[in-house]
Amino acid sequence: MDAERLMASPLEEEITRLTALGLHRRCAEGALADTAALTLEINRLKKARKAVVCAHVYQTPDIILGIGDLVGDSYKLADDCRRTGAEEIIFCGVHFMAETAKILNPSRKVFVPSSNAGCSLSEGITAADVRKLRREHPGCPVVTYINTSAEVKAESDCIVTSANAEKILKEMYRRHQAVIFVPDRFMGANLARTLGKTPGRDIFLWNSTCVVHERFRPELIDVYRKRHPGLVALAHAECPSELIAAVDFMGGTGDMMRYVESTDAAAYLLVTECGFGELAKLRFPKKNFIAMCRLCPYMKSITLQSVLALLRDPAPQEVLVPAAIAARAKVAIDRMFELAAA
Repeated sequence: MDAERLMASPLEEEITRLTALGLHRRCAEGALADTAALTLEINRLKKARKAVVCAHVYQTPDIILGIGDLVGDSYKLADDCRRTGAEEIIFCGVHFMAETAKILNPSRKVFVPSSNAGCSLSEGITAADVRKLRREHPGCPVVTYINTSAEVKAESDCIVTSANAEKILKEMYRRHQAVIFVPDRFMGANLARTLGKTPGRDIFLWNSTCVVHERFRPELIDVYRKRHPGLVALAHAECPSELIAAVDFMGGTGDMMRYVESTDAAAYLLVTECGFGELAKLRFPKKNFIAMCRLCPYMKSITLQSVLALLRDPAPQEVLVPAAIAARAKVAIDRMFELAAA
């Protein structure tokens, strides 16, 4: 009996830890113990492997809070990966993010826990497409959203994220009359309007979109405003321009979280992937959040079970980037860090 109590003690401690983080509020009755058993084993194995878990904010809270060591949007995670001393990086995000981690950490092993963790934006443009755009618009620098493959980054002059795109584009326009912005046409159009630029004249766009954000409709914003007086609507920059015109704030997920933290609205409408709303509710339990979100099938292909399977047999999920491509892509990524910090 005493031995059984000793064996149960680590699990009980893990349940207590997860409860303190608020995870019990999103688990069905009895399910927290199952979650705790998984997080306990994952954290044990990652420690043994000297691994760090990067968790994007679109992941589910059990991953973010239960096993995440580095948590944030794509910019923060890219920056964090440069600084980690871990021998292995397990990236709970999509494949292009894991590639970026590998480019920034060539001597470390990087893994992504799902073979289905793709991205419609990344899959919507190729390196050949970028070379064609350069031929069509000679002299224009290529500013590339981070949601792209390593091959596309290697053809670019500078990478941006939703958190720093506006700042970096302003700097580019100080040096160039026009730029090529790929691949998200909605983000490009939204940034063009913010900066007073005209698509087709001084900003040239590509026709890819995010399968999550492209589907949000602006007419729903008015519906929610009528139902919730004092509501503040925040939307990701990947949303269609008509929707952006109807909200109070546009930005990346990091910007949105900081906005929520620094304000006190009657209610917040977060127009982005559902995982972000779940995390916001856990971080700010006293604030009122209204659900208007869509699931990303790529992000949600990663689960605690898939992370555990990777830790037990990581080889099939290792992310590799050819050295020549990685070297060229790193130049563009480093340019992002340089301009974002200026």
